[in-house]
Amino acid sequence: MSIKFNENNNVFILSTKNTSYIMGLLKGKHLLHLYYGKKLSSFPSNVESMIPSRLSASGSASGIEGGFSSDLLPIEYPTYGSTDLRTPAFHAVYEDGSATTNLEYISHTIYDGKKELSGLPSTYSESGDDVTSLEIKLGDKRTRLEVMLIYSVYEKFDAIVRSVNFINDGYGTINIKSALSQCAYMFDKDFDIVHLSGGYGTERLINKTKVSHGIFTVDSKRMSSSHHHSPFIALARPNVSETEGEVYGFSLIYSGDFIAGAEMDTYDNIRINMGINPFGFNWKLEPGDTFQIPELVSVYSENGFGHMSRCYHKLYRKRLCRGKFRDTHRPILLNSWEACYYDFNEEKIINLAKKAKQAGIEMLVLDDGWFGKRDDDTTSLGDWYVNRKKIPSGLGGLADRINSIGLKFGIWMEPEMISPQSELYKEHPDWCIAERGRESSLYRNQLILDLSRTEVQDFIINSVSSVLSLGNISYLKWDMNRNVSEKGSQNLPVDRQQELSHRYYLGLYRVLDVISKQFPNVLFEGCAAGGGRYDPGMLYYFPQYWTSDNSDAISRLYIQYGTSLVMPSSTMVTHVSSSPNKQNGRITPMDTRANVAMTGQLGYELNLLELSDDEILQIRTQIDAYKKYRDTVCFGDMYRLKSPFESDCSSVSFVKDDKSSVFVMICNSFVMKHLSPMLNIKLQGLDPKGVYVSDDGTMAYTGEFLMNRGLYFADRRDYKSEILYFEKQ
Repeated sequence: MSIKFNENNNVFILSTKNTSYIMGLLKGKHLLHLYYGKKLSSFPSNVESMIPSRLSASGSASGIEGGFSSDLLPIEYPTYGSTDLRTPAFHAVYEDGSATTNLEYISHTIYDGKKELSGLPSTYSESGDDVTSLEIKLGDKRTRLEVMLIYSVYEKFDAIVRSVNFINDGYGTINIKSALSQCAYMFDKDFDIVHLSGGYGTERLINKTKVSHGIFTVDSKRMSSSHHHSPFIALARPNVSETEGEVYGFSLIYSGDFIAGAEMDTYDNIRINMGINPFGFNWKLEPGDTFQIPELVSVYSENGFGHMSRCYHKLYRKRLCRGKFRDTHRPILLNSWEACYYDFNEEKIINLAKKAKQAGIEMLVLDDGWFGKRDDDTTSLGDWYVNRKKIPSGLGGLADRINSIGLKFGIWMEPEMISPQSELYKEHPDWCIAERGRESSLYRNQLILDLSRTEVQDFIINSVSSVLSLGNISYLKWDMNRNVSEKGSQNLPVDRQQELSHRYYLGLYRVLDVISKQFPNVLFEGCAAGGGRYDPGMLYYFPQYWTSDNSDAISRLYIQYGTSLVMPSSTMVTHVSSSPNKQNGRITPMDTRANVAMTGQLGYELNLLELSDDEILQIRTQIDAYKKYRDTVCFGDMYRLKSPFESDCSSVSFVKDDKSSVFVMICNSFVMKHLSPMLNIKLQGLDPKGVYVSDDGTMAYTGEFLMNRGLYFADRRDYKSEILYFEKQ
């Protein structure tokens, strides 16, 4: 069993394939974190021997004899009010005004499998999985608050997931001010913190900062995980590479306001906190109520960032994504946005579909502009009925016409939003998020619906369900194009206004769960002005996500490379767009745009009606090639070979699980300033003794040769690229 409890020394041992996570009970009452890292074959004889016992300036911990200092104790789930004055994981104010919480061990349970989290996305287990779970119940005697720490060990995925559930078993209301999903410890200071930052069109760029005394945090207060920071951090030893060195990854399965940070104390210990952002947060926990917080996934790697990423990729692809599309190929689609914007009619869409069929594309997606009076972004969000002036046949008739051409049909919606210029707003102005007595700011001429309200959730469920029932609609792109301002609910009482952000996501998760189960054959793709809410919480409902509105191939080298630190390629939507690019004006070759897009879920985002017959044939050739490669790309192991953040080139490869094939993409990431020598690319993850033959039959090498001598990329001209594909004979 991957979780054991040693009754002789009160130690919990959690073991994955390559890691150990150890906790212990000090004096039988106080749960301490003792170790996380490389798998150990032997364990401590007692808890006291693994922690420092000298006093600090803050004094000894309340209720603990022997001079153990709270400033030094690695409390597994630290709370506010003790002599530990570092950032706590939990802070609450009780009905009598007190704010101290003193948690002590009550009991624990170990069981096979894993339970679902109530109302929240989470990883899951399937028959045959080696997943074991541990629940440790802690309690505060004075307030009768119970805290259930929940751990699940995915042994073969090399990952540990955790969450926390709070139970008010007392007589008074508890106001929870902060409730983080984890607190982890490093017992030395020799680490960098790695995080993914960015903005609109520059999502998830890799940043590295030396951890120093004080607190380093990344967060979102935007009521979404946002373009600006991802709910992920890693602690890495200096000079860690893709293949060597220690890395600790922490990824939160949540889509709302979050915080993630590292605090180095005066004794050079590092405390890592992560969870719901406590800024502007309060949750009233009434007697008898429970409060479940999001799940966090931790991965330890002693073999660099590459192994960490592959652990996340496999776990999220196989045990977070759900439904029929998890393990199947998705259709290669053309999105109408950059071909038409709002300016289209039914015949133009049909002509586009005919050209798409000629190019080998499998689905046409009708983007914004098909509903209400939507001719620009000033109106009609919330009015989810078909604009018959543009589409006389309706969505069902249009779907039938496109199906008759030989393509599937999909649509775009933005169900969480409302336009002030809409029929819905006239009927229900109180349904939008707004503060009473204050003018609401607009972005893209829209407001956000208040999904903390059950009637709003039901409206969205009914609206989306009605649209998807109009005809043979195979795909829905679910967009969300603005962040919150003037955050208030017309429905929540004054003392619960600070619950709005989290209640919004509980509402959204309910909506997505109902709709995705009601339409299991519809492929749902997530979007938030590009990749603004591309997080693990969304993957539970959307098996793929629009990575960025910036579809420029060279920009995407950076965006997709950073995204791959956590997210699997099967979830990453990667389209070929026009040149010059409509976001930044860059001119790139068609084959480079396609080669970069082939490292995820390939699609197209350009006006096929403007292309020549030769260009249409070129697209067909690209699609035929991708169909040969996509098993390896979407379901294989990813290896990052060259980083665009560290060189003038980006290169990634994908190796099938059984090592029977490998796909390699190489691309120059910026304009060459001078004549550059050839580039050597050494592959990874192959069978050393296997012989790999290129798909054109011109090259045959052993895996050993490809991993040690490597391949040469000779064409170093501006933005040139190459793809290679080998199969093992």
